[in-house]
Amino acid sequence: MRFSSLFPARRLLLCCFLALMSAPLVAAAEIKLLIVSSERSAAYQEASSALLNEIKTGSQSVSGSQVEQVVVSEWDGSDTLRPRLIVALGTQACSVMAKKKNQIPLLCALLPRTSFESVMRESVRSPSDLFSAIYLNHPFTRQLDLLQLAMPKVRRVGVLWGPESRLRDGEKNLARAIHARGLQLVSVQVEQSEPVFKSLKQLVEKVDVVLAIPEPQIYNSGNIQNIMLTTFRARVPMLAFSPAYVRAGALLSLYSTPGQIGQQAGVMANEALQGRGLDVPQYPSDFVVGVNDQVAYSLGLSLDATHLSQQLKLLPRREKSP
Repeated sequence: MRFSSLFPARRLLLCCFLALMSAPLVAAAEIKLLIVSSERSAAYQEASSALLNEIKTGSQSVSGSQVEQVVVSEWDGSDTLRPRLIVALGTQACSVMAKKKNQIPLLCALLPRTSFESVMRESVRSPSDLFSAIYLNHPFTRQLDLLQLAMPKVRRVGVLWGPESRLRDGEKNLARAIHARGLQLVSVQVEQSEPVFKSLKQLVEKVDVVLAIPEPQIYNSGNIQNIMLTTFRARVPMLAFSPAYVRAGALLSLYSTPGQIGQQAGVMANEALQGRGLDVPQYPSDFVVGVNDQVAYSLGLSLDATHLSQQLKLLPRREKSP
């Protein structure tokens, strides 16, 4: 009798144990959106917040309990989560999630086009309705439009090319866009073993303006001050891709904020969550123009960042251009 009386209790405990073990799987099945950030910082938080706000205002209803947010360094690689969409913010997060062998749509954002193309090569993926991106940088056509709005007399545009920007047909695409405007491209290749400043000094002696492109070997926190000092002494303005460069001494910058990128990602995510697949990889649709007023004054220029931005937004959109 003693053993028989214990049996119902044991069975009850077993049922409770199985219920607890299955609870995470039920919760995982309810996750619709997984956001993976490359690091825990204000920029990534701004992007993810804008993304979620856009999704909440869209036609697809996703509750807070159906969203999981993780930092890629804390991601255990588990496949227990089966979201309907993964958004990877930053190059590292995109690289890690692109190597996962599943059919979950993956949208990458907050990374340059060259970085996304490097991820594609490493993961043997190609753009599709299951794999897409919103680039951090802007097309050459838009940068040149801004350049001509701000400095219509510029003729010779100088660019430093490094190993990463060389991986695709960047120079050929830029040359085509520059020649279409009646301008001249002056290129200098920076080899991996060469000092950046030797190449930069050669460049500023031949050009009217320097167009900075996202090339980590050249444009990084260790080089920014010396690059700005070199161009300033040569009285050659720079059009850069980050507000940090305007603060450091570049004349102009064309960039998108994390919030603007996040909102655009939210629009694309809404489409994917409604079963329409991901749109093609694209450049940012919204942007900010920055002007260093002191540098402009020293060059005898009068530039208004707000006016330039408004003028640029009135021009035809060519996001799919190189």
